[in-house]
Amino acid sequence: MLLSIQARSLPSEQIAGVDEVGRGALFGPVVASAVVLPSQAIAPLTHAGVTDSKKLSPRKRQQLALQIRQLAICTIGMASAYEIDRINILRASLLAMHRAVSQLSPAPKLCLVDGNQPIAALPIPQETVIKGDQQILAIAAASIIAKVWRDELIIRLDRHYSGYDLASNKGYGSAKHLAGIAKLGICRQHRTSFRSCQV
Repeated sequence: MLLSIQARSLPSEQIAGVDEVGRGALFGPVVASAVVLPSQAIAPLTHAGVTDSKKLSPRKRQQLALQIRQLAICTIGMASAYEIDRINILRASLLAMHRAVSQLSPAPKLCLVDGNQPIAALPIPQETVIKGDQQILAIAAASIIAKVWRDELIIRLDRHYSGYDLASNKGYGSAKHLAGIAKLGICRQHRTSFRSCQV
């Protein structure tokens, strides 16, 4: 992991970690979070086990999300299924990240962005970090916040779009979800540009 001199010299309060979730789902928005960690939050969140959300159980993610919200500044941005179909999933993911960062006040001096794609038109210096959610605490925290927020949204949407087993699969292409699409067709929250939704 090679971070710039600026990234290594700025206090944590001036750096935002940014990550997104839901890129591979067939249903619902892609969701991003931006997290700024006060210096006093670093030790307790490290000790609590904040890491890449994909490595954590749902219960552990929820526990950590609560701690992160109590100790850090967190924002959410998202791009809808309609936007994903209109501009493609990569651009929509970056748009969701842009929306999350834009809500931070005061604005950070630097954004550390998970992956290898910079956020377009971001008026703040940024650095991309491949597998940043495994290496940078603020990015890991953002991955947890985004994942928990999106999962809770999909569970709520499951009440309105039954038959796809969304509460279990969170919009991803599980066997039950694909069976639901085959039986019921797609709904307006499905991503019609994704092959599995083209029925």
